[in-house]
Amino acid sequence: MKNNSIVLIAVSIMFLSFNLSADELGNIGNENYLSQMARGGAGLLQTPTARMSKEGSFYINYNDINEYRFWSASLQLFPWMESTVRYTDVRTQLYSPFEGFSGNQTLKDKGIDVKFRLLEESYYIPELSVGFMDIGGTGFFSSEFIAASKGFGPFDFHLGLGTGYLGAGGNVSSPFCKLTDSFCDRPRGLRGEGGKIDYNEFFKGPTSIFGGVEYQTPIENLILKLEYDGNDYLNDRAGELVQDNKWNFGAVYKWNNFDLSLNYQRGNTVGFGVSYHFNMHTIRQVQFASKPREIISSEPAKSMEELDRNRLYNDISREGAFVINATHQDGEQMTFYGTQIGYRDFDIATERVGRIIASELPDSIKKYRLVETIAHTPLVETEINADEFKRAARYEYLDADIKSTYVRRDPSASTLENYRPTKLSGPILSAEAFWIQTFGSPEDFYLYQGGAFVNTGYVFNPNYSFRAGVKVTLVENFDKFRFLVDGEESTLPRVRTQIREYVTRSNVTLENAYLHWFDRIAPNVYAQAYGGYLETMFGGVGTEIIYRPVDSSISFGVDLNYVQQRDFDSETAFFDYKAFTGHASVYWRPEFLPDMQLSISAGQFLAKDKGVNVDFAKRFDSGIIVGAYAAFTNVSAAEYGEGSFTKGFYISIPFDLFSFSPAKGRGRIPWVPIGRDGGQMLQKPVNLKDMTEARSPFYN
Repeated sequence: MKNNSIVLIAVSIMFLSFNLSADELGNIGNENYLSQMARGGAGLLQTPTARMSKEGSFYINYNDINEYRFWSASLQLFPWMESTVRYTDVRTQLYSPFEGFSGNQTLKDKGIDVKFRLLEESYYIPELSVGFMDIGGTGFFSSEFIAASKGFGPFDFHLGLGTGYLGAGGNVSSPFCKLTDSFCDRPRGLRGEGGKIDYNEFFKGPTSIFGGVEYQTPIENLILKLEYDGNDYLNDRAGELVQDNKWNFGAVYKWNNFDLSLNYQRGNTVGFGVSYHFNMHTIRQVQFASKPREIISSEPAKSMEELDRNRLYNDISREGAFVINATHQDGEQMTFYGTQIGYRDFDIATERVGRIIASELPDSIKKYRLVETIAHTPLVETEINADEFKRAARYEYLDADIKSTYVRRDPSASTLENYRPTKLSGPILSAEAFWIQTFGSPEDFYLYQGGAFVNTGYVFNPNYSFRAGVKVTLVENFDKFRFLVDGEESTLPRVRTQIREYVTRSNVTLENAYLHWFDRIAPNVYAQAYGGYLETMFGGVGTEIIYRPVDSSISFGVDLNYVQQRDFDSETAFFDYKAFTGHASVYWRPEFLPDMQLSISAGQFLAKDKGVNVDFAKRFDSGIIVGAYAAFTNVSAAEYGEGSFTKGFYISIPFDLFSFSPAKGRGRIPWVPIGRDGGQMLQKPVNLKDMTEARSPFYN
């Protein structure tokens, strides 16, 4: 065994030591060259490599290897960071030790991997990365590794040093063990309730060299793989597996956005897989929208008296998707109040509306003001220098930049005073889709529920309204769910673990019904108050305030709520449980992490536990946002239960990726590995951070 590893090390070092010219790097760095390993993430078959995909690359993978099936999704979050989430189906084990509970369902195991690039491949040095596999899960597949990769023409050579699952074969002496005895032994099995990152295990225990080579064949899109595996599979999750050979072989054929793979592993097992991938930065939808209005040959009105206002307002709405609810003229300035409903990119929206105005208004108007409003409240005003805008729009000089002709700012006192909308009251009606999902339940691997929220209400005046939402379930398989937690002992109030009772009681349910007040109470400061049925599980009263300067990288908010738990057997009744809950929040976009938003909320949660919720969100050029959150409270892992603490992931997709015409709005797809009662926040029906999004766009 160790002779094989020595040969591999010698061959790998020989190739890793080559000094390559830029041309000799061949396909390395080409997005189409990289492929996924069986458990997800850039790699060979069972082992990872140092390679990173292009930022925004997203892979959805399925791999079948006899005892195992792997479902995984891998995302290149940053150029230097790859993240993977995975479900493993262990075919040789039941879902639980109790056959009556498991039924026909086999064991499902969750896992999360991360990999960080330490060095990027250059003329002299290989690409170098460090990775951590199955962190925060059961730990049955946990591994740590350091890997190097170096390309030479159509070949890509890889060499790695792994501990944990990757190093179970122990084909080399651990260099970490030689440093200190604490690295010689590795704890085995599931520790505690799972879900926690056990730093004390990192780089401990048996260690193995692994690696191999990939070859881009003369056949376009066909890649061959040869791998030396550092695992011995004697203590595998599926039981002791026979390994006749440590060399694994495979082939990957790339067809459009799909990777089709076939492999031969352990000298006795055939496996296959399929991956679908796209890039979250570059994915686009073809849209049929009119071109921005050309103003070179336009003929504006001679004076305001000759202006066809109805035509102008209709054009702004139809071509610019800016629905006007008030206007005001003051000498050489004209202000348009309204709501942008089509273009989520602020600069595109501003240019389109500005071109329409410039082509119609007389030259005597020197300033245009566009004021974005919500709930009859001005949020932000954009002041356009008319003459400079026209010059830039006509390309009268080199490097014409329309963005330099306007500024965004907090609405001025005169802008607020002159806002007189024509319609201050009336009914409201809207609808939005929803999707609830859970993975790994004993009744079925994937349980889901989808349908629509139908929202209605009445606006009494610019500040007060009544709003209600009804949830209509159209498709689901939650009816398969049998196991309830009502009889289990719990140290925490059941504020979330009875979710199935709430979401399955009827196909039509009252989601919320509440009175609402909203207003701007000071420059950059907005407030709201609400009372009624606030969400699926709770009703009560609350208030929120937010400080959000225009285009600032940081804002602050505070919310306070007194709530009572709703009865899941009735649309209107309540249980006895009551709680104060609320948080002080900061929303920050750090300059050193472009297109990232960090939200930190500290306070008391629904189960009366105290702590902090941290949310990271990454935005890609397409508008897709990927996020993760975790709540850390004064509840211990033992009190919390399986999972140890609240955590989850989500992807937010803009509607215009599915529309042939410009559209605002988003759909959110969540993934919560395990939902428990600790660290749970109230899902307010209205969130000021969302209401004031136009002041500092991130989700728009």
